[in-house]
Amino acid sequence: MADHNELGKKGEELAVEYLKQNGYKILDRNWTFQKAEIDIIATKDDILAIVEVKTRSSLDFGLPQDFVNPKKIQLLVKAVNAYINDREIDFETRFDIVAIHKKKEHFVIEHLIDAFYHF
Repeated sequence: MADHNELGKKGEELAVEYLKQNGYKILDRNWTFQKAEIDIIATKDDILAIVEVKTRSSLDFGLPQDFVNPKKIQLLVKAVNAYINDREIDFETRFDIVAIHKKKEHFVIEHLIDAFYHF
């Protein structure tokens, strides 16, 4: 597997652990609908959190969250609507980003709540 795939996988594992430690219940991981994939679907305090995980090995080309583009947001919204309808969920929904970057031998995790879309 390519290094960037391994880094992405590691980032998702770190994000799941971070969310669990902060009181989130993980419902699904890597849930797909058509061309969209939702990295993590979790709940906390009657809120459905749709979590996009972005992991980078350095900040040389920008912050991890800068790589969530309008096309990705559009795909996520479509996928979330399908997920909610499929499971008949009636929670407030928000979109979060867990941005992770490697700093020397450690990872820095930043949780951006309600990062780009709210309904």
